[in-house]
Order: sequence, then structure tokens, then C-alpha cells
Amino acid sequence: MIDRLEKEVDMLERHLQVLRMVIENEPIGIVKMSNETGYPHHKVRYSLRVLEEENLIEPSSQGAITTEDTQEFVEDLDGKIDHIGEKLDGMKIDEVAEVEG
Repeated sequence: MIDRLEKEVDMLERHLQVLRMVIENEPIGIVKMSNETGYPHHKVRYSLRVLEEENLIEPSSQGAITTEDTQEFVEDLDGKIDHIGEKLDGMKIDEVAEVEG
């Protein structure tokens, strides 16, 4: 149950790292991103596809570039991550009662 969540968080971290690279280096191609992050080309390509589907980046002849939606997404991101973190904190079980048996 938790393993799936951890994998999703790892994938989200990769997507955001790829997005950060596009923001900081646009236009940027798959090979450069792969070399700088250490992620294999297919994982970078998948992250780029996800980001493009979310309209956060778009392809150009020189590589990936940001869209007009990117800035708003980035501005809202920290608040959304904080909200999710608070939800996760609320799920913690601080003390487990012993089962009598």
C-alpha cells in the first residue's frame, strides 16, 4: 500500500526535476537532461510527455520550452505540496494500542 505511494512520489519528483531543468535551461533536449540528471532517456521522455499533457511544456525545434501555464503551476506548487504533507502527517499513527489476546 505504501510502496505504491512511494513510487508515485519518486515519479513526481522526477517530473518536477525535469520541469525545473526546462524552466532554467529552455530550450533543452532529452540528451542533455538525461546526462545532467542521470535518468535514462526513456524516463526523461516519459516525464516530458506527462508535462506536455499537463500543458506545462511544449516541444520546439531546439528542445522543450515552458508554456503560459507553467508560471501559475509553479506559484501554486508549494502550497499544494504543503497541503499533501499535512494530510500525510494526519495519517500517522503515533501510538499503537497493544492487541490483547
